[in-house]
Amino acid sequence: MSQLSQRPSGAVVGEAVPHESARLHATGQALYTDDIAARTPGTLTAWPVQSPHAHARIRSIGTDAALAIPGVIRVLTAADVPGLNDCGINHDEPLFPSAAMFHGHAVAWVLGEDQEAARAGAAAVEVDYEELPSLISVADAIAAGSFQGQRRTVSRGDSDATLATAARTFSGVTEFSGQEHFYLETQAALATVDEGGQIFVQSSTQHPSETQEILAHVLGLASHDITVQSLRMGGAFGGKEMQSHGFAAVAAIGTLLTGRPVRVRLNRTLDMTMTGKRHGFHTSWEAGFSEDGKLLALKAVLTSDGGWCLDLSEAVLARALCHVDNNYNIPHVHVQGRVAKSNKTSQTAFRGFGGPQGMMLIEDILGRCAPLLGLAPEELRRKNFYREGDTTPYGMAVRHAGRVTTMWEQCLEKSNFNERRREVDAFNAAHPHRKRGLAITPVKFGISFNLVALNQAGALVHVYKDGSVLISHGGTEMGQGLHTKMLQVAATALGIPLTAVRLAPTRTDKVPNTSATAASSGSDLNGGAVKNACEQILARMAPVAGGMLGVSGNDVRFTNGLVTGLGVKDSSFTFAEVVMKSYLQRVQLWAAGYYRTEGLHWNPELMQGEPFKYFAGGVSVTEVEVDGFTGAYSFRRVDIVHDAGDSLSPVVDVGQIEGGYVQGVGWLTLEDLRWDESDGPARGRLLTQSASTYKIPSFSEMPEQFNVQLMEHAEEEGAVYGSKAVGEPPLMLAFSAREALRDAVGAFGSAGHSVILESPATPEAVFWAIQAALGQRTPGQRTAKD
Repeated sequence: MSQLSQRPSGAVVGEAVPHESARLHATGQALYTDDIAARTPGTLTAWPVQSPHAHARIRSIGTDAALAIPGVIRVLTAADVPGLNDCGINHDEPLFPSAAMFHGHAVAWVLGEDQEAARAGAAAVEVDYEELPSLISVADAIAAGSFQGQRRTVSRGDSDATLATAARTFSGVTEFSGQEHFYLETQAALATVDEGGQIFVQSSTQHPSETQEILAHVLGLASHDITVQSLRMGGAFGGKEMQSHGFAAVAAIGTLLTGRPVRVRLNRTLDMTMTGKRHGFHTSWEAGFSEDGKLLALKAVLTSDGGWCLDLSEAVLARALCHVDNNYNIPHVHVQGRVAKSNKTSQTAFRGFGGPQGMMLIEDILGRCAPLLGLAPEELRRKNFYREGDTTPYGMAVRHAGRVTTMWEQCLEKSNFNERRREVDAFNAAHPHRKRGLAITPVKFGISFNLVALNQAGALVHVYKDGSVLISHGGTEMGQGLHTKMLQVAATALGIPLTAVRLAPTRTDKVPNTSATAASSGSDLNGGAVKNACEQILARMAPVAGGMLGVSGNDVRFTNGLVTGLGVKDSSFTFAEVVMKSYLQRVQLWAAGYYRTEGLHWNPELMQGEPFKYFAGGVSVTEVEVDGFTGAYSFRRVDIVHDAGDSLSPVVDVGQIEGGYVQGVGWLTLEDLRWDESDGPARGRLLTQSASTYKIPSFSEMPEQFNVQLMEHAEEEGAVYGSKAVGEPPLMLAFSAREALRDAVGAFGSAGHSVILESPATPEAVFWAIQAALGQRTPGQRTAKD
């Protein structure tokens, strides 16, 4: 086992410790960006002037009426941008646009003494618009030929020829909606400027270094003139990877022009109407099977709804294309991908980053085709699993392919699947108006950034003379427990108690040029960097300790806060004593650590290579009960076995698995984004812009039984202390919930009926699917899409 993966005896990693800020969260003492703004005297508030049109040219902006309102200090427009008027990475995202590109687009910002003044000022700004034609749905964009970015294709073998000779072929269309991030803390930023013109921005961002970079070109400054800090976020889920930058830029421009602190903090309606979502997809497909149900070929076109500008849409699409296989070996594949351009918010990163959308395609195909092939869905899925020696359509070996199979068998056993299958069938036979469904689905998810250059991280570790330790790293904390894991990594690497280590806020002046905390890579990358820094310090201290113990530095051991020597009995020193001795001998007691993921190579033009360090995975079983009169349903039981490697922090990881599954259930069953697609004056308006109209999972959606187990003996070679990423993969465990609903709906009809289930599978969608299964649809009723 490599030094990176090897776990010492007495390790703090692997212990069941609570989240490092759990007490602060529970007591309300944890500070977030806007809490800091509230404690900053003289802070101005920024409020947006939003377009009432989905697409309109801006002829003029009148500010006199707004400036006449008491408390209004300034109105920011494009003329106030000192540098480049663009807050994106693709040069297609003006901070102050010359044309509104979606309903709710901010065309100007008002600075006021308080929110009331700023809001009144924004309402008083007079904007003359020339309304233009708009494209709202992805179908509109496809019909108009409106696309953006690069088109990509993943291809292997000859899908056309195989489809032509396959024993069974099926085709269809699978459409699914996006998802609102609905983080508890909305987008927020606070900017201040000092006497030397240095800009300091506290931002609720997953990517402080990119915020710094964006601010530099917007303000016309160098990066060293700007410091960005991310203390913590109240959730992000990808929504603060890119889209936080523009709000930080507004605050920074405001503070530079007024000399006063400026805060941006969106309310829930602003956040929902102004920020991007998970990409919805339209997919058309054709699949070929052998007579006994082996997948032979897949041909598909994936069209994502990118919204008005690119943002991260190309990268999301690339990951979707690399995950259409999920855990299934498909010998012949030809899958094309393209990004539609529409007049909606620019859709962005969301937990899973295209992986869920890619997997949705193959899981929907298997769920629809299983009854037509005369197979149980679980049999069809298991029949097509990857095996050792198989490769993905993009050419990567599926290492440890047997792990998913092992978890599949464990999940079947722990959930009593076969016995419960019989119980479900018996219940359904006895209840004509209520049916239960049971399903099991796998997950295989690649871990690493699509862009190889992003797979690097840094850390800064300080050991003070009293033996206490302060660590900084480039990752951000959004509630997922990254900081907790990094404290455990540092304590393990230095051989000291967890209480001896403290963590400093993430800042660009401590660790530069960092990647976003995204792609489930936060622990892998930053953990490797923290461990590297700690090992540098121990390597300097070991000779000092060796001199104190009378042994070679190579024979010194740092464990549980004590320093001992091999073969030395009845003699040891505390870590603090060795630290002080090292200081007196002028030994450097701090280090900058660095880590880069090895073994990655990827050709984005050919969509071939090895883009991932490893695959994380899991298996889930879900049981549901459905009311045939209303389509309403409940989740009776969930069983999950998940591969987190040798977990760094089991309590944190189990929480991530539970939360990921529930968020996936929200996307697949509840969260129904709707825009006004009429030709009326509100065309393009987001209709589901509050908690009263947009349904996220709550306690009522929790399963009666929720069993989660981490896979045992699953150490991952080449990852920090043998652990695996656990942020994104659990979301896709929720496919078993959707497939269980399909199973229940199918029980209302005759055997062999293929259930086509809309997504999200809301009670309404389930009701109409039941009507289709019963054959009771009458002319004029809504039909499920095919």
